[in-house]
Order: sequence, then structure tokens, then C-alpha cells
Amino acid sequence: MMRAGVLSVLGFLLALALPAQAVEIEEWETTEGLRVLFVEAPDLPMVDLRLTFDGGASRDGSQGGLALLTSSALRHGTADMDADELAERFESVGAEFGTQSLRDMAIINLRSLTEPDWMDAALDTLTDVLAAPAFPDSDFDRARRQALQGLQRERQDPGSVATRRFYELMYEGHPYANWPRGDRDSLEALSPGDARTFFERHYTTGNGALAITGGLDREQAESIAARISSALPRGPAVDPLPDVPQQDEPVEERIDFPSEQAHIHMGAPALRRGDDDHYALTLANHAFGGGGFTSRLFQEIRSQRGLAYSVSSRFQPMAVEGPFRIGMQTGVDQADDAVSALRDELRRWHAEGIDADELEASRENTVKSFPLSLASNSDIVSLLGMMAFYELPLDYLERYIERMEAVELDDLNKRLRERINPDAMVTVIVGGQE
Repeated sequence: MMRAGVLSVLGFLLALALPAQAVEIEEWETTEGLRVLFVEAPDLPMVDLRLTFDGGASRDGSQGGLALLTSSALRHGTADMDADELAERFESVGAEFGTQSLRDMAIINLRSLTEPDWMDAALDTLTDVLAAPAFPDSDFDRARRQALQGLQRERQDPGSVATRRFYELMYEGHPYANWPRGDRDSLEALSPGDARTFFERHYTTGNGALAITGGLDREQAESIAARISSALPRGPAVDPLPDVPQQDEPVEERIDFPSEQAHIHMGAPALRRGDDDHYALTLANHAFGGGGFTSRLFQEIRSQRGLAYSVSSRFQPMAVEGPFRIGMQTGVDQADDAVSALRDELRRWHAEGIDADELEASRENTVKSFPLSLASNSDIVSLLGMMAFYELPLDYLERYIERMEAVELDDLNKRLRERINPDAMVTVIVGGQE
């Protein structure tokens, strides 16, 4: 426990110690074909590792919830140690181990002190998990019960109901429509064998990438990468996801729910990771609904008209067209007026774009806040993992501010009109009863 406490304190100090400066990224590929991105950060004796695999919920197929249960099963131990022993081995050397499953990717994280004996022990435990996960029946069944309980809680939460239906309508027939938790029938049909098969196909050297940052040199990082790579299953990358069909007409669905607030989602598929329009659209959205109290949506719909408790918008780029998404909460008796006002603002944004003052304010805020995204080891390794997974260029971080500063107003508004169709939005309204 003392070592874990030391690690937490050092993590806090690292967030204060790292300056906002250019990040030098090194890249190589292991003998087994695992891509590696590395940033040396020598300020404190810590290392952060992030493995990403193309094994998120979009790969579930008809087995909804499989990616999620596979990810959680990696915390259940190996042939030689159960879940409690696994947790104890990490904790005894002050290491933090975790797994996560998103729509696009599966993630494995490890944070450790770089003291040689402690780091070696943490890496030995990690490679044991990667080489021989056990998928024990009892732990799998418990994780399934927890997932089923999660589904029950979601059905009682109007925000979760709205989000799930929003994705189902927006990505109908596409893997992004898969709900990460699956449904009752799919979860009850899953077995530990299904999880093992999913792991062996998706958690492979050819289907993943490794990000490393911390108080290591290149030689040490290469040694760590080799240990991890040799423990993983061998296998090629999975096939790319299919393109998302373009939304060309409006879709609206209202769902009765015993709540005093209506949860409203509006949007459409819009943007891939690595798309050149990312910079222009990020700035356009900052002015529209991504800039907090200063954004148009907040000022017009919440402050001036009092039609919403909260309202915001964002672009969420993914492997294929991720959503442009507006979220709003309002009283059920104001839902119709709020949706009408939101559509008016969306059409005005599309037709008129933003003005020069909004662009400069958005640019200044975005540029000034960017260094905060590099403020700690965990921030850097998260960005490296994203870059590796989506195969972004190595100069992505180095040139991010430059590319934001290069966006011109006329070009921004042109790209906004091309990428957003206000008359072809998916709208889901959850709340109120007949």
C-alpha cells in the first residue's frame, strides 16, 4: 500500500513538473510486428504503458457485449493466479493495471515506478496476463451479472436510453450501432470460450499498438516493448470497418419516460480521425456549442431563452465517420420549444457560419488549452495511444497548434457547410409520458 501511495504522489507531482513543450516521438516495430510509439519523460521515475487493439464494441458482431466482457476478463487472472493474486502482485510493487473497452478500441494500461525490481515485477505480471489469460467460469459469470445489472440501470436512466437509441438510429446497419453492453439475450449467450476466441483474434501484435512514456531511455523502452510483444498472440490486423452511409433525411423518435427532464440528442455521422477538416470543424464547433458559457447554444438557448438546463455540441472523430452530436436537457414541458430553437440555431450556424471574432476567440482558447493535454505522463500516453491506433502522423502533436492557427475563416465556413446538413439530423427525445 505504501508503494501505491508513493506512485499516486509522484503522479500528482508529474502533472505539475512537466512543462508545456514539444513532444519528441520515436517509433519502431517489434520483431513480431507490434507498432511502438515512445516519448522519453525523465522528470520523475515513472513509466506509463498503453496497449490499444482494434477490438472494441464495433467488433462484437451478433455477440453484443463480447468486447466488454473480454476486456474485463483480463483482470480475472491467469492459469497460475486468480484475480485477487493478480491484483496483489501489481499492488505489491505500486503498479496500476487497468483495461477498458470502447467502440473502436480495447485498451490495456500499466503504470509503474521505474525502480528496476518493481518495474520488472510489474512487467512480468503484465506479460503473464497477455500470454495466458485464464477466463475462469466463476469470474466470467460474475462479470456477466454485473453487465446485466448495468443494463438494468441504463433502462432507468433517460440519458442512457437516449444515447443508446441515438446510436442505433444514426448507425443503423453499421457496427457502430452495437451497444457496448450488448443486451440481455446476447450477454446470456456468451461464454468464456467466446471471450478467449475474441482475445486470440483481436489482441494480437498485428492488430495492436503500444505507447510508452516515462523515465526511460530508448534502449529500455525497446526492451519493454520486446517483452510485451513476445507475450501477445500473433495475428494480422482485422479488416477495416465499412464506410458509414451518409445521412440524407431527418429522423426523429420520441420515447416516453417517467422523468421531469427531457434528454435530447441531435446529430449525424460526420468525421473520421485524421481528416484534414478536423481543425476547421473543431474551431467552428467551439463557437457553436463546444466553448462552454461563451458558445452560441449556451447563450441563445440557455441564457437568453431559458430553454435548457445544459446544452453543448461536439465532433467525435472515430475510425470511420464518428458523430457530430448535440446534447441538451430541458423540462419536458419545454421540449418542443427547445428542439425548435436548437434547429433554428443549427440552420443559422450552417448558413452563416461563424464570424471573425468567434474564430479568433475559439482559436485562442483552443491553442492556449492544448498544452494542458500534455501535462502528465498519463495525458501523453493517452494521446500516443490514440495516434498509434488511428495511424496519425508523428508530427500530429508538434503541428497541432500550427494547423489550428492556419485555419482561415472563409475556408472554415465552406467546410462547415459541406460537412453538416441541418435538414438530415437524427433526433432522439426521451422524457415525459403520454
